[in-house]
Amino acid sequence: MELDRFDYQILQALQQDARSTHQKLAQSVPLSASQIGRRIQRMEESGVIQGYQVNITPESIGLSVMAFAHVSLERHSESSLREFAQAIDSLPEVLECYAAAGEADYLLRIVVEDLPSLSRFVMNRLMQLSLVRSVKSTIILDAIKQTSKLPVRSGKAAD
Repeated sequence: MELDRFDYQILQALQQDARSTHQKLAQSVPLSASQIGRRIQRMEESGVIQGYQVNITPESIGLSVMAFAHVSLERHSESSLREFAQAIDSLPEVLECYAAAGEADYLLRIVVEDLPSLSRFVMNRLMQLSLVRSVKSTIILDAIKQTSKLPVRSGKAAD
């Protein structure tokens, strides 16, 4: 899907406040509310906008420990990778999982209540997956920057 400068302005505004009404967006994007609504619908249907979410402060619901885990697998067949992905998808403590190049096969972002919970999760859940060869964890002391907002520009760099 080809995006123009108005689409980029809409995306940028929605990343600031996804609950903005079309009328409110029209105050910062020089289009009518109905034009903005049609553009948003088109971007949703084409997959540019994949959904809307609420960001909860982990500590406010008792999740005070974040860690990254570097996971290496025993086998790397297509079926093994699919099996690992399904297993990871079923673990709510794993917020993100990325296939990686380098020392580890996967990088996971994990959130749990406390350090004993992290230990139990790694030892009793993650290490028990049949494909996992090793796990190296890094405990996060403080999140300096944490965002899901993409660096939306007003168009291509050449514009």
